[in-house]
Amino acid sequence: MTKKPANEIIVGLDIGTSKVLAVVAEVSEGDEIEILGVGQQPSRGLRKGVVANIDSTVQSIQQAVEEAELTAECRISSVYAGIAGAHINSMNSHGIAAIKNRDEVSAEDVERVLDAAQAQAIPNDQRVLHILPQDFIIDGQEGIREPIGMSGVRLEAKVHIITGAVSAAQNIVKCITRCGLEVEDVVLEQIASSYAVLDEDERELGVCMADIGGGTTDIAVFTDGAIRHTAVLPVAGDQVTNDIAVALRTPTQAAEELKKKFGTALAQLAPEGEMIDTPSVGERAPRKLARTTLADVIEPRVEELFLLIQAELRRSGYEELLGTGIVLTGGSAKLTGMVELAEEIFHMPVRLGVPQYVGALSEVVRNPSYATGVGLVLFGLEHPTQQKISGRRLATAPAAELVNKMKRWFSAHWKED
Repeated sequence: MTKKPANEIIVGLDIGTSKVLAVVAEVSEGDEIEILGVGQQPSRGLRKGVVANIDSTVQSIQQAVEEAELTAECRISSVYAGIAGAHINSMNSHGIAAIKNRDEVSAEDVERVLDAAQAQAIPNDQRVLHILPQDFIIDGQEGIREPIGMSGVRLEAKVHIITGAVSAAQNIVKCITRCGLEVEDVVLEQIASSYAVLDEDERELGVCMADIGGGTTDIAVFTDGAIRHTAVLPVAGDQVTNDIAVALRTPTQAAEELKKKFGTALAQLAPEGEMIDTPSVGERAPRKLARTTLADVIEPRVEELFLLIQAELRRSGYEELLGTGIVLTGGSAKLTGMVELAEEIFHMPVRLGVPQYVGALSEVVRNPSYATGVGLVLFGLEHPTQQKISGRRLATAPAAELVNKMKRWFSAHWKED
């Protein structure tokens, strides 16, 4: 597989419902990545993973990218962008093609059989995002991972096809290009996250990865080293926050802070007798509430989410094939008690997935919130495009340009404060 050359810059841009995250990495010798910097800003223009306000989204992307440029000391010119949302659909397909020279399989033969597998009825408002090979078959011999160079007459391919709404993808690209950036590729977010948090043994033995973000929960199922099923559920961390705001009669922002600081997904883990200050709406005075009351609000919503994931697994037919269980990742997976509650519901091993990165800035990016951002960088490493490199070190950029970017970044932060 072709990879990017050493010293090239790769940028992953995770445009989520709750945050926009830019991760800048450099390809080092030996096809490894070194993360140079990150930029993160609240996301103000998305709803359930889909762009709802272009101007607000552009502003969030611009601020996150400029922050990443400052921390990484580089100039970003193009990105690998994540996409999610309930508009995502997937299917498994099968294609057959004759091996052209009847001697050995070439890259052209593989391309033709993948094109044949793609010949499915796809609605006009959908576009193909990924065609992911699962297995190849040569003259009836199954289980072939790398067919190029093998001898045979007939080549078959089993693939997983992922499609998304044309308008959703176009709006993401439009927001990024308005920031003066090019889009190297649009990548399904759970595919990206899987690059960062799953290892090969899990993919082989069977695993379900659930990326629980702010607006959506993205599911990917792997068995025998290949992806078998993907789905997007429109229930995630924001629903928990809304429940807290309504049940405790507190502003949404205060509900989010209470969830992060004191929340637990399993009520029995909440300390008995501990009281927390709960802000009230309007000019009413804050109230004292038991921490167990907060847990009693959170647990039913998280349990509902896990039951939806379980129902999706049963519908897919892969629930009994998950030899290594469930991996939870994404910002909302950090909530205390998530793993314990998931084990009670799924009755299988569950772990928290963090990016498997040990280089510079590892103390920052080894966090479930960074799974998609780091995964986009790793996807870019494995799937280079024909476009120009994602960035260049600022040592080659004019000093005045760096100064201007610093001024804009500090100005934006001072306004927020």
